[in-house]
Amino acid sequence: MNLFVPEDNNLTIRSIQYKDLPTIESLVDKCHQFHHSGSQLAITQALHSFRRWYSAIKLLNLFPNPAQHHFCIYVAQREDEVVGAIKVAPTNSTRSTWQVEHIIVDPDYPVAGKRIGSQLLRYCFETIWEARTWILEVNIHHKNILALYRRNGFQPLAQFTYWAIAPEKLQELAQHEPQLPNLLPINNADAQLLYQLDTVSMPPLLRQVFDRHINDFKRNLFEKTLTQLQQWFGKTLSKEGYVFEPQRKAAIGYFHLNQHQLQSELYQGKLTVHPAYTWLYPELLAKMAHSLPKTGDSKLLLASADYQPEREEYLEQIGAERMEHTLLLSRSVWHKLREAPSASLERLQLSGVLQGLRPGRPPIPSRLPWLNFLPTSFDKEQQETNGQAKQGEQRD
Repeated sequence: MNLFVPEDNNLTIRSIQYKDLPTIESLVDKCHQFHHSGSQLAITQALHSFRRWYSAIKLLNLFPNPAQHHFCIYVAQREDEVVGAIKVAPTNSTRSTWQVEHIIVDPDYPVAGKRIGSQLLRYCFETIWEARTWILEVNIHHKNILALYRRNGFQPLAQFTYWAIAPEKLQELAQHEPQLPNLLPINNADAQLLYQLDTVSMPPLLRQVFDRHINDFKRNLFEKTLTQLQQWFGKTLSKEGYVFEPQRKAAIGYFHLNQHQLQSELYQGKLTVHPAYTWLYPELLAKMAHSLPKTGDSKLLLASADYQPEREEYLEQIGAERMEHTLLLSRSVWHKLREAPSASLERLQLSGVLQGLRPGRPPIPSRLPWLNFLPTSFDKEQQETNGQAKQGEQRD
């Protein structure tokens, strides 16, 4: 078990244990603000899964496996009392980018709560050495949470808007027959196409931060088996597909639709559209509306970013309701180097560095007399140069 003793000598940060679950669940109930609307539900589900599969998780952590880092939860303990917790997880297969999913601090510590949150973050920064970039998403109205992350080096990266499409709007969309002749199912052989679509659909800075690769769009056997079993037993609905453009031999659109785990009438959708094919928005949304049950009570949730004006314009046009605005923040391991002007890499001149490798003047005589008679490499170079000059003068 890794222990971390921060600046507060009474505070210890360590990995979560089974005995910590009741205390952390009570902290979740006492907290007034979370990262965004889905944070409380997500951390509750994570704790429930951790309690249910605790023995299996501990066993799997002894061996390398795809799910090894999906239950990284650390707690802050003060005098045998858990006063805070943090959950982090990698966002790509190479684990170069990690996401801070949740931070929970006991509200009974209003003054020390900021220090506890900062020390939990610092523990993750120093312990998870693989992470080159950290990201997180926070509601724009949660000023205290935003201030915590800004103090710890996080900078705004993008803004997201979450939309809800009412059941009657979905019924109107379902009346349109989608024109998608090249809609294909997803398998691991299409990972290259999906990777190219994901790359072209976001700005360069976001591509650099997320650092996704082809393997991030492949599914292992365990994930495919679990999804298939859930669909067979009727617990969840999950559908996805991509639009193939035969002339360019590229994927130009992708959709994923899954059912909410606790609210059966709520569905979450994900769209990725090539910037040159924005006419796919009504077609893909019509396809998603056709895939929903015909009960008439279904509601669809979608997200749009500030670099997707066509998507936001279309969602406003069909009467979707804005539910929440969030801010995506990122922190690089080099942010301190960039902030310090004296240590900026741009100020390092190669000529100045190389100049420091050669002596600028004759060496100072040593106290050991026999060292003064040994020619240095600089003296040898000078003698060779002078000898060549004298030979040239004699030839002239």
